[in-house]
Amino acid sequence: MNVLTIQNLSKSFGKQKIIDHLNLSVPKGSIFGFIGKNGAGKTTTMKMVLGLLQPDNGEIHVCHEPVRFGQTKTNQYIGYLPDVPEFYNYMTPAQYLKLCGDIIGLSKSETSQRGQELLSLAGLNGVTKPIGGFSRGMKQRLGIAQALLTHPSLLICDEPTSALDPTGRKEILDILHKISRTTTVLFSTHILSDVERICDHAAFLHGGNIAVSGTLAEMKALHGHDRLLLEFSTDRDLQLFKKQKFIEPLLPDSEENNRKIILHSRSMETVQQSLFGVLAATGIRPVKIELMEPSLESLFLEVVK
Repeated sequence: MNVLTIQNLSKSFGKQKIIDHLNLSVPKGSIFGFIGKNGAGKTTTMKMVLGLLQPDNGEIHVCHEPVRFGQTKTNQYIGYLPDVPEFYNYMTPAQYLKLCGDIIGLSKSETSQRGQELLSLAGLNGVTKPIGGFSRGMKQRLGIAQALLTHPSLLICDEPTSALDPTGRKEILDILHKISRTTTVLFSTHILSDVERICDHAAFLHGGNIAVSGTLAEMKALHGHDRLLLEFSTDRDLQLFKKQKFIEPLLPDSEENNRKIILHSRSMETVQQSLFGVLAATGIRPVKIELMEPSLESLFLEVVK
């Protein structure tokens, strides 16, 4: 079952086409990474999902209900955290969540109970200083708490960790991982390590469309190059290795750093079989040989070439 389905979605601004017949499905219960370079159209897509921006073409369904521009019916299922959330800086976190509860019609008891639960989740329980004195990370955590106030089926976060330090990023990612037990999470990002850390599904947005999507395991298996790392004890051994006839065709796509070289191939079993023959015949002895799992970074660079 999909909590979000996008079909043939397109959007242009003037003569510039930002989204071009985009198709995307977000499974219920997933942590979904929506990956793309800055300016790829991630925020534009999210605004159309929220009914804040009118598509040129296409359909969007949230919890099987159609999204209509300018209408907020489907937003009852959605919690949203923008990349730069805004608050009333003179309020405390508890006061702010109470205001939000009043606006959306929660009872005082429900607002109080839910607010305490969410402030505890966000690591802000007992914090009484005004929001104006918060760090960027604290504001992001409060923004997640506010977005979860109504028990949404889908939480959408727009670049939630892009401007945070390593500690702040870890705190946000830990929260998103915790809430995934009860809420589907869709977050846009260009930080691939964040996706590899907590996501089970992802999609690459490139050229206005989805270039690659699926589970992380599927994406790596179907689209990533296998990589083989070799490390040598001397520069002489590395240079001698590179001069071997079998190795030369692999060099244009290789990566080299000090005495390490990474070979790329879609037929890594064949490379390995021939490689050990070369090493035995030449007497070259690497200090390390490691078959490396395809990474999201290598896949992303392959997609955007």
